[in-house]
Amino acid sequence: MTAPTQSDELGKLMQAAQCGDAGAYLDLLRTITPRIRQIIARQRGFAGAEAVDDLVQDVLLSLHAVRATYDPQRPFMPWLLAILRNRLVDGARRHGRTAAHEVSVQDLDVTFLKAGTNPDQETFRDVEVLQRAIQSLPAGQRQAVELLKLQELSLKEASAASGQSVGALKVATHRAMTALRRALGADR
Repeated sequence: MTAPTQSDELGKLMQAAQCGDAGAYLDLLRTITPRIRQIIARQRGFAGAEAVDDLVQDVLLSLHAVRATYDPQRPFMPWLLAILRNRLVDGARRHGRTAAHEVSVQDLDVTFLKAGTNPDQETFRDVEVLQRAIQSLPAGQRQAVELLKLQELSLKEASAASGQSVGALKVATHRAMTALRRALGADR
């Protein structure tokens, strides 16, 4: 009679876990997690420790999601390694997609030195100028600004209050904001 292999023991733990034995499932996860981490680190160690941890978690979540598909009549490790291989491939695809579009920057300033990027906050504090600019708007645009921007009503609430459709309010607000930017920019 041959001695049981570790794969057989893992299969028995998985079978017990499938039957609802939480302790067996915990033992299984504690046993396989270091092995999964080792395999992933060997394959994807270049991506860094965080990426390895993410892939380990991905494998464990996949294992949990498909644990009912394990056939106790078959060896456990090939089943687990198939899951691991699929997660590694998915991780490589994900890394390839994001790495192609990302630029690594160690220290990025939050603001820029150009004056146009950081306008002086005191520039638009003249309330009378703003009120005159709003009063000069056509009635529909003025009402849209008053309801949506000054009274801070939702589109639905402003539509009910004004009798205009949501789409008409959006258009009127957009046009009003463009006109106000133009008017306030000319007054500076």
